[in-house]
Amino acid sequence: MSTPRTLNRDILRLAVPALGALIAEPLFLIVDSALVGHLGVVPLAGLGIASAVLQTIVGLMVFLAYSTTPAVARRFGAGDPSRAVSAGIDGMWLALGIGAVLAGVGSVTTPFLVGLFGAGPEVAAQAEIYLGLSMWGLPAMLIVFAATGLLRGMQDTVTPLWIAGLGFAANAVLNWLLIYGLGWGIAGSAAGTVLAQWAMVGAYVVVIGRLARRHSASVRPQRAGVAGSARSGGWLFLRTLSLRVALLATVGVATGLGTGELAGWQVVFTIFSTTAFALDALAIAAQALVGKGLGAGEEPFVRRVLGRTVAWGAWFGVSVGAAVAALSGVIGIVFTGDAALAALIQPALLILAVAQPICGIVFVLDGVLIGAGDGRYLAVAGVLNVVVFAPALAAVALFAPAGWAGLAWLSVAFFGVYMLARLGTLGWRVRGTGWMTAGA
Repeated sequence: MSTPRTLNRDILRLAVPALGALIAEPLFLIVDSALVGHLGVVPLAGLGIASAVLQTIVGLMVFLAYSTTPAVARRFGAGDPSRAVSAGIDGMWLALGIGAVLAGVGSVTTPFLVGLFGAGPEVAAQAEIYLGLSMWGLPAMLIVFAATGLLRGMQDTVTPLWIAGLGFAANAVLNWLLIYGLGWGIAGSAAGTVLAQWAMVGAYVVVIGRLARRHSASVRPQRAGVAGSARSGGWLFLRTLSLRVALLATVGVATGLGTGELAGWQVVFTIFSTTAFALDALAIAAQALVGKGLGAGEEPFVRRVLGRTVAWGAWFGVSVGAAVAALSGVIGIVFTGDAALAALIQPALLILAVAQPICGIVFVLDGVLIGAGDGRYLAVAGVLNVVVFAPALAAVALFAPAGWAGLAWLSVAFFGVYMLARLGTLGWRVRGTGWMTAGA
C-alpha cells in the first residue's frame, strides 16, 4: 500500500523524465519550423501541409506505444518481467513491418496527399519535397514509439529521455548544416530529421537488447505476440483516427483562409504540440502506474493515481498557459522574423493559453484509460467528439473571416469546442468502474 508521499514520488519519477522525452518530439518540428520559416512564408506553409500528413500517419500508429505500455506494465506488475519484455519486442517488430509498408506507399503517393489540401503550386512543391524525403523516416519513428512504450511499461522513462535528447541535438545540427551549410533548403530539413530518427533506433536496439538478455526474453518476433499487439491496438487505432480527422479538417479550413493564415496555424499548432507533449508527461506516468496497478490487482491504488494526476494536470495546464500567454507577442517573431505574421498569430496563441488547463486534464484522463486498456470506449468517444466539433469547424469555413480573426475563431473551434467535448466524454467514463479490469 503506497502512501500519498510515495505516490507523489512515483508520479514524479515517471513524469519528469517523460516530460523531457515527450518535448523532444515536437522540438524536432520546432527546429524544422524555425529554420524553414526563415526561408520564407511559402516554404513554411509547405512544411505545414507536409507536417500535417506526417503527423497524421505517425499519429495513427501511436497505438504501437499506447498498446505496448499497458501490456508490458500489466505483465511487469504481475511479476513476469520476461513476458513483459517479450511483449514489447513483438511490438517493435510490428512497428518495423508497418513502417516499411507505409514508407514505400507514402513515397509513391506524396503528390496525391499534398494535392488533397488544395494549396497553390509553389506551396505544394515545397510540401512535396519535404514529405517525399520524410517518408523514409517513418519506420524509424514507429520503432521508436514501440521501444519507448516497452521501457515505459517497465517503469523506465529516464532512458527514453536520454535517447530523445541526443536525437534532438543531432536533428538541430544536421538541419542547420544541410539547410544553410549545404544550401539544400527545405530538403535539408527533411533529410536531417530522417538521419536523426534512425540514429535513435540504433540507440534503442542496444538498450533493449541488453534488457532482453537480463530477463531472458527472446529478441526474435513471435507470431502470436506480434498478432496480439496488432489486435490490442485496433481500438486505439480507431481512437487516434478520430483525433487525426479533427486535426486534418482543421488544417484544411486553415488552408482555405489563406497562405498567411495557414503559415500562422502551423506556428500555433507547433506550440500546441509542444505544450501537449509536455502536459502528456503526466498521462505517461498514469499509463504506466495504472497498468502496473491493475496487473497487480490494486484497484484502490489505481483510483489514487487517477485523482492525483488529474489535479496535477489542471495545475500544470495553468502554468503552461501562463507561459504561452507571456510569450505570445514574440513567438511569431522567433519563428518567422515577420512582424505582420507575428501579430496575426498572437490572438490565437492567447486562446491556446486559456485552454491549457482543460488540455492538461484531458491528456491525463486519456492516459488513465489507455493504461487501463479501455480502448473500445476511447474509440467510440472519439467519434462523438468529432461529431460535436464538426459544426463549429464548418462555421469557420463558411464565414471565412480574414486575418487574425479567422485564425482566432479557428483556435476557438479547436481548443475550445473540441477539447471541451473530449473533457466531457472522458470525465463521464472515469466516474464509473467499467474501465477498471484487474489482472495480467
